[in-house]
Amino acid sequence: MATQIPAGAAPGVAAHPAAQPISASPRISGPAAGSYDDTYYKDAVGKTGQELKGALHRIISSTQTGKLTYSEVWDALKNTDEDPANSANVLLLYSGTSRSKNAAGDSPDDWNREHVWAKSHGDFGTATGPGTDLHHLRPADVSVNSTRGNKDFDNGGTEVDEAPGNRTDDDSFEPRDADKGDVARMVLYMAVRYDGDDGFPDLEPDDAVDNGSKPAIGRLSVLKEWNRQDPPSAVEQHRNQVIFDKYQHNRNPFIDHPEWVDQIW
Repeated sequence: MATQIPAGAAPGVAAHPAAQPISASPRISGPAAGSYDDTYYKDAVGKTGQELKGALHRIISSTQTGKLTYSEVWDALKNTDEDPANSANVLLLYSGTSRSKNAAGDSPDDWNREHVWAKSHGDFGTATGPGTDLHHLRPADVSVNSTRGNKDFDNGGTEVDEAPGNRTDDDSFEPRDADKGDVARMVLYMAVRYDGDDGFPDLEPDDAVDNGSKPAIGRLSVLKEWNRQDPPSAVEQHRNQVIFDKYQHNRNPFIDHPEWVDQIW
């Protein structure tokens, strides 16, 4: 595991009523918007377009001093995605359910490690780097993860039986409303963080689906809409803080500043 930095003023967690599935985000304290502008983001504030994208790339790549192996991701996710109502469980992406941390594996009712930027899009696998970056790795139900597969993101399709509110068709996956913004901000983080200058592919969003093995994921216009539609939740902000404090020591800038999405793309 990467060397940990004391959490210091890391946000606390307040309880919320137990629910399975969980449809509303619990109240968790997080850093105020702009609280890192004078320090972490000082070289990005005031920029737009490719200048902003370049500044954010330099910031989040140079500060990512903690890098995990793929096996270490299991324990990290038990922390980053812990259910604030039940510390023995994690919250699952897409389904929104709370499941035992011990149910991590490959059985249909287990949870596993979902690459939101599908690892086949750029063929980066599970090597330390994009394949183990916690900012886009989330616990997900094994069967639901399989349904998503490596599909691009777009609206439409048939509802997923095991995860109501999610839809899918032959070439795309639409997450439930509560996860739409999370997915958009994770994908766009990856496009800024991995820019082709560290031995990994240059990841870029595009406005297409069925991208296959290209280092691209769409549909950009839909991801931008999802970012506006579903602003960062307290849970998402808390997760960003835990990754910053305890693991990678870099941040997802679009959780702190979702407006930067439209200023870049």
